[in-house]
Amino acid sequence: MTTVLIVDDQPLQRLGFKMLLDGTPGMIVVGEASAGAEAVRMADQTRPDVVLMDVRMPGMDGIEATRRITAAGPRTHVLILTTFDLDEYVYDGLRAGASGFLLKDARPEELIAGIRAVASGDSVVAPSLTRKLMDAYLHDSPPVAPVDPRLATLSDREREVLEAIGQGATNTEIAQRFTLTESTVKKHVGRVLAKIGARDRIQAVIFAYDNGLVQPRP
Repeated sequence: MTTVLIVDDQPLQRLGFKMLLDGTPGMIVVGEASAGAEAVRMADQTRPDVVLMDVRMPGMDGIEATRRITAAGPRTHVLILTTFDLDEYVYDGLRAGASGFLLKDARPEELIAGIRAVASGDSVVAPSLTRKLMDAYLHDSPPVAPVDPRLATLSDREREVLEAIGQGATNTEIAQRFTLTESTVKKHVGRVLAKIGARDRIQAVIFAYDNGLVQPRP
């Protein structure tokens, strides 16, 4: 069973999500919160697999709540829900530790699939949208030269794979680029995530940008 905590300051929005999840086999809503501080407290109490996190809330916003929840341990993953395609807070949310984001008007099947993906440790931001996000929010702040000691733990191939992930490449595209099988790419990706301490692919993208392995488009 996948346990879910719903966080939104709009009662009707919470009700809609709860009705959907209550009617979905394998999903259990373990709580609801209307503000960031309450979300942090309830996440600590219930330890859900996934937190559906609104961003704009009174008091502590969803970004800070995400940061505190993910810092508490790897058990709980955060899926940000936003109103607009490239909400100004989305990048901050991903950097705070969220595993991805979906639009609030996503189709029910998309939301369910997103929750299941996040619960299993995957990202729910498509590679093309990942690149769009990074270009949108990093072009004004060029990455610094690589200094993170974790880079030294990567083999040459793993570094190449990390660069490709940062560019938004899928496993299939990485396999074609380096003439590898997809199963081999998956192994490389898994080792890269473990060595750099990334929760998921999105965090690896941010790591690649922060360390200058990938440059935003002009």
